[in-house]
Amino acid sequence: MLESLNHIDQSIFLTLNGLHSPFFDQFFWYATKPIVWLPLYVWMVILLIREFKWKTITILIAVALMIAASDQLANGSKYEVKRLRPTHVPEIELVVHTVNGYRGGEYGFYSAHASTNVAIAVFLLLFLRRRHRWLLPVLLTWAFIMAYSRIYLGVHYPGDILAGAVVGIFLAILFAWLTRLAMGLQERCIHP
Repeated sequence: MLESLNHIDQSIFLTLNGLHSPFFDQFFWYATKPIVWLPLYVWMVILLIREFKWKTITILIAVALMIAASDQLANGSKYEVKRLRPTHVPEIELVVHTVNGYRGGEYGFYSAHASTNVAIAVFLLLFLRRRHRWLLPVLLTWAFIMAYSRIYLGVHYPGDILAGAVVGIFLAILFAWLTRLAMGLQERCIHP
């Protein structure tokens, strides 16, 4: 069954990765660079400060710890599972579309980019969605672009992205809950 799932994952990957153009090569190459998203990050911090004042420091510390946890869990998983990235699988590596020769490390399960960016998006939504409902499409679009870029650039299978997103959602809920407890906001813990 695992082999069958791997074959389906590989087929979906090759289809999605095969949809490329010079414009999107550059778009997704630069979309993965954190500096490109700096205005969004600054904007989110400003919204947090407006709503939570000095307690924003606690939120930012939680975000930093969540990012570290996401990154370390993904890296640990890669070396435990040892699933080769598409760019390192001998049977398909020559047909995988890459950009600027980027192939990523040897192992790819699961995507740290997907985990971290989904975690950040969901975490911020859990804190800001009541007063800023328009953030839902903005943050989910950002997380989708970051996650899909990994398939487009040829370094992750869709399964890697899906697993990363699930871990990211879990981490966001856990860290948001712990942060709200630390801030004394129990009455607002993770309710719509």
